[in-house]
Amino acid sequence: MSRPEDTLYADVHYDDVEARKYTTSSRIQNIQASMTRRALEILDLRTPSLILDIGCGSGLSGEILSSVPEEEGGPHVWIGMDISPSMLDVALQRDVDGDLFLADMGQGVPFRAGSFDAAISISAIQWLCNAESSDTSPATRLSRFFGGLYASLKRGGKVVCQFYPKNDVQKQMITSAAVKAGFGAGLLEDDPETKNMKVYLVLTAGQAVAGKAGDITNVVEGMDGVDVQDNRRKPQKGGRGEIKKGSKLWIIKKKEQMERKGKVVKATSKFTGRKRRVQF
Repeated sequence: MSRPEDTLYADVHYDDVEARKYTTSSRIQNIQASMTRRALEILDLRTPSLILDIGCGSGLSGEILSSVPEEEGGPHVWIGMDISPSMLDVALQRDVDGDLFLADMGQGVPFRAGSFDAAISISAIQWLCNAESSDTSPATRLSRFFGGLYASLKRGGKVVCQFYPKNDVQKQMITSAAVKAGFGAGLLEDDPETKNMKVYLVLTAGQAVAGKAGDITNVVEGMDGVDVQDNRRKPQKGGRGEIKKGSKLWIIKKKEQMERKGKVVKATSKFTGRKRRVQF
């Protein structure tokens, strides 16, 4: 059976008919609510927070965020972004509490740096693994998304993305893109090896906690079925405890910073950072 993201773009698939059908399905409502509560459980927010809902659709997840009781750290304020005008139109008709933005997450996250305490995404980021056009690759869309998301979060901010990967290649592609953007990343699988399996990407926009090098997220400690990954290179320190200016690692780091700002940079090669021979 084909998946919708393999055949159509999200804004085309979720037209007026599909958007209303999705929102009024009691089965989808229950599943969406369950996964949103699970995401909040993983986030473990202790105080009311400003949350970005990525791929918010018609606001089903946002309703859960708004209804978190005070004794559980809520209610939360949320802002939703989605690529489908039809989905957002249904959200407006339902008079949801959050502010809504029409935006393609594959083009980045269009908010001021450090705006959000946390972010969630339910059943959305797998769409990034498919090219929207012949001149835009999934790797580029993933890089723009995670780079923009990292910038939009306060340092130490947490993210939980529930998604439906097609295979292990997509899992690795998504996780690697998040790590490259600077996140600490962990994968959590509920009900593994069953048809009801749910995959959650757990991210943190900050440094590893001292004494907990094996759990860079500081979120998933003690949870079963969690694979914590940190593929970032260990910095090569100079005499003053910093990466040596002009070294290959310093140049790569600067390139990644520029890419996260949406700038075009030259590809890294074996010649990057290599000193030129003196010419006579």
